[in-house]
Amino acid sequence: MRKYIAEFIGTLVLVTLGCGTAMLVGCDAANGGGYILTALAFGLVIVAMAYSVGNISGCHINPAVSLGVLISGGMDIKDFCLYCVAQILGAFAGSGILALIFNLGGVEDKTGGMGTNGLAGVNGNYGAGLIVEIVLTFIFVFAILGVTSKKGNHGSFGGLVIGLTLVLVHIFGIGLTGTSVNPARSIGPAIMNAIVNGSSDALVCVWVFIVGPLVGAALAALCYKFLEKDVK
Repeated sequence: MRKYIAEFIGTLVLVTLGCGTAMLVGCDAANGGGYILTALAFGLVIVAMAYSVGNISGCHINPAVSLGVLISGGMDIKDFCLYCVAQILGAFAGSGILALIFNLGGVEDKTGGMGTNGLAGVNGNYGAGLIVEIVLTFIFVFAILGVTSKKGNHGSFGGLVIGLTLVLVHIFGIGLTGTSVNPARSIGPAIMNAIVNGSSDALVCVWVFIVGPLVGAALAALCYKFLEKDVK
């Protein structure tokens, strides 16, 4: 139970601080500072949580990462399912915290949708959005599997490398899809946005941010297993 609680807390923090930063600074393509701040917020949360709950749950805080670990043989199907439930609930709770803060405080949400992911950067093209999410998640999960491999020797720097990789994929992807690479991160804000703002726009395309990351993670896990085979 403790590892599921850890995943809940980690995902709650990720959405609260990551999406919250995006809501505060905005992610307009003309405002490069907003890009960097949002990318750093997501990456730094991963660093903080990796060294906080990593020894308890592995700090997946992302169903795509959990899928990659499952395919790699690092967890069983029961844990995978319960991890996903905890992560989605954590993302929804994080979105709820943001809704309270921004609504009670009268703070402007500069994303206009609680930091939800969308396809505006690819002109509403679902195919392009899927490609972006598959590629970025592949890179992210591939790096995680390499850093956490028992055959590697990354010492205590694993959390930092993973966090910086998330910063990297966000810098590229924010202007295209808002960068999900995490189904829970997309589902929580999309549902809360529909509840609080009455907008279903993010829910209409949320499947892209579920399918894309899961496909990317699966490909990363299969590729890494192939490359790592027989490596001593």
